[in-house]
Amino acid sequence: MIKRIDITDIESAQEVLSIQIAAYKIEAEIIGSYDLPPLKETVETLRHCRETFFGYYMKGRLYGVISIHIDSDVIEVCRLVVHPILFKKGVAQALLNFIEGENKFRKLKVSTAIKNTPAINFYKKNRFQLVNQKRVSEQITLAFFEKNTKEIDE
Repeated sequence: MIKRIDITDIESAQEVLSIQIAAYKIEAEIIGSYDLPPLKETVETLRHCRETFFGYYMKGRLYGVISIHIDSDVIEVCRLVVHPILFKKGVAQALLNFIEGENKFRKLKVSTAIKNTPAINFYKKNRFQLVNQKRVSEQITLAFFEKNTKEIDE
C-alpha cells in the first residue's frame, strides 16, 4: 500500500530517515564515497525540507519512500529510497508508478550519482533520458534525467 507521509511528524520523519540512511549507505558503497548529503540529514532537516513524501507499506511497516517537489507541470523526484531487504522486489517501481499515475505533468526529473549503476539502469528502463552531468566533488558526478510524459490539458 502506498500512502502520503506527514514528514512533519517526528516519528514519521524518523522512519523515513532510517530507510534513507540504510539505502544511501548501499549507494555510498557502490559509488565509493560516503560524502552524500542524504547521509548527513537529520530528522529536523527532513521535517522542514518542503518535499511531499509517499511511503510504500507492507503489513504496517514502511519499506520505501519517494519524495517529490512539484513546480507547475514539472515534478522533481527528490529522493527514491527502498530498504535494502527489499531491493529489486518492485518497491521503487511501485512508488514511481504511483507518482506517475497520480499526477498530471509535462516533465518528470530525477538525479543520481553517475556511478550508481542500479539507479541509472532503473531510470533508463523507465524511459528517462540523460540530459546533463555535473561533477560535484572529486568522487561524485551527478547524472540528471528527464522524462516527458503526460500531456497537460490546455
